[in-house]
Amino acid sequence: MKTLKNEFLLQPIPHQTEPDWNLVSHIPIQELNEPLVPLSLAPASIKVFPIYKRLGIPGAVTDCFIREGVYRRLLAVARSLPDSYSLVILDGWRPWRVQQHLFDSLYETLHHQHPDASETQLVTMTREFVSIASRDPRAPSPHLTGGAVDVTLCDADGLMVNMGTRFDEVSPASHTDYFEQFEDGSAEQTARDRRRLLFNAMAQQGFTNLPSEWWHYDFGDQLWASYSGATQALYGPTEFSL
Repeated sequence: MKTLKNEFLLQPIPHQTEPDWNLVSHIPIQELNEPLVPLSLAPASIKVFPIYKRLGIPGAVTDCFIREGVYRRLLAVARSLPDSYSLVILDGWRPWRVQQHLFDSLYETLHHQHPDASETQLVTMTREFVSIASRDPRAPSPHLTGGAVDVTLCDADGLMVNMGTRFDEVSPASHTDYFEQFEDGSAEQTARDRRRLLFNAMAQQGFTNLPSEWWHYDFGDQLWASYSGATQALYGPTEFSL
């Protein structure tokens, strides 16, 4: 890996527990009313690849939209990366229909894999990787607020790099700190260091990470408030409009 602008970016990823969604949903929201903005107009240091539209998910949008404050923080993240990397945005604000589709699809897959699991168990397993689709103004799904964003890295040629698992892969290896168990010189070091780079660059700009997904980061939503210790969230559910 090229020498970093800031050695902090290679610090180990701390272990974090999974969110208590009941507590998360009760964090008050003081809405800032920031608009959603398109990432396709961002400078070249940010790449946009709206993955769910590319995958043909019903209702997916053709661009990645996020709150204006999140946009500016992502620009700062991208500019902090080594010259050999760019930040890739895979998803941001997500319509309710898309969130419901993702939850239902994973629920059915897990039901097929675990036919004896109860509904409660299946919901718990599903929520590890996809939150319940909620437009409740008091407890919205993170991606419905425009404060949650799915990201990865690409190299100088615009090719997305190997982060240890595929995006949205449902496996223990998708947990952000999974590769922290491997030492320098191991075959897993490259993926570990890339996750460290992404995690620390995002954390420097105030983002928090969902521990089960190396690609998922939040700012301003209830999940961010839970992990950052903020007393209230800044973003509730929102809709895109020109």
